[in-house]
Amino acid sequence: SDRDQPGLGKDTGRRGVSFRFATWNVEWFNRLFLDDGAMDATEELSARYEVTKARQLQAIAAVMRAVDADALLIIEAPDDNRRRSSVVALQGFADAVGLRTTKAMLGFANDTRQEIALLYDPTRVTPRHAPGDSENAPRFDRVFGMDLDIDLKAERLIWSKPPLELDLETPVGPLHLIGVHAKSKAAHGAVDAQDELRLNILNRRKQLAQCIWLRRRVDERLAEGRDMIVAGDFNDGPGLDAFETLFGRSGVEVVLGEGPDALHDPNAKPVRIGAALPATARFWDNDNRRYLNALLDFAMVSRRLRSRCRWRILHPFDDVDASRDPDLRQALLDASDHFPVILDVTASSTHL
Repeated sequence: SDRDQPGLGKDTGRRGVSFRFATWNVEWFNRLFLDDGAMDATEELSARYEVTKARQLQAIAAVMRAVDADALLIIEAPDDNRRRSSVVALQGFADAVGLRTTKAMLGFANDTRQEIALLYDPTRVTPRHAPGDSENAPRFDRVFGMDLDIDLKAERLIWSKPPLELDLETPVGPLHLIGVHAKSKAAHGAVDAQDELRLNILNRRKQLAQCIWLRRRVDERLAEGRDMIVAGDFNDGPGLDAFETLFGRSGVEVVLGEGPDALHDPNAKPVRIGAALPATARFWDNDNRRYLNALLDFAMVSRRLRSRCRWRILHPFDDVDASRDPDLRQALLDASDHFPVILDVTASSTHL
């Protein structure tokens, strides 16, 4: 029942030492900062429909305070280049709005103006950039030759947004985190229906190849005996579109894997209740004049963590606390087209 649902506080209904992790795609966070990292808190419209930059910044801060994560994986973090610093922007933002996650860390910067970053509480978490590199799964900022269309010729595969690999020291023990923003399958730039079909197939093929590359890294880390979290925006999910039948399975299912080394997120293989499914994003469908919900964001964990984890999607209408709090509900709608996925991890007996 609704009365049995926990509040947002980390200690509500839980025992022992805990670690709160969350992943959130903050839509075009980069556009809310100036080159020096200062917030662009003006009445100019942001990337959110009819939402000003000042209002979006206030909404993002309100959501982050409500989530109160020890470590927050930010997808679409501010750009990092010769003129702009994602770390400076994020740490300045955290200080200005009073977050306890006062430190930020990047892995490999990219050219899309959408970085992958960790915003964390340094009194609770110590991260270290720990990229893997092997012949079977090269470092994520490099080129990988993979045959995508069974023509016995390897295509040059790259990540436009290389995943963030971190070793984390946390209150519940050491964890290895891989933060992901997988390729979008949307047929942007299509000139007609035939071109849209071509781009849909090409983009799904590339997205699946990225997920195969990612799963190879997961297998290597699990073989090292690590406890893992693989999280972020996968731009995919089981049963998300008709092309899944053509390719056999979704990219999310590839990363989850099978057998004793399978990762777990209860939302990735949801139990359907009538027509209802969990959702982590909400988009406007202009053709049909309606909003569509989608399940795109995940926090997958390795087998030894599974029994110690509790998941929550902070959806403005589906989460009981958000739906009852008009200020939080509106902040979630103003801040982004994605919603935070919260993962609470309790300590094992050896770390109590």
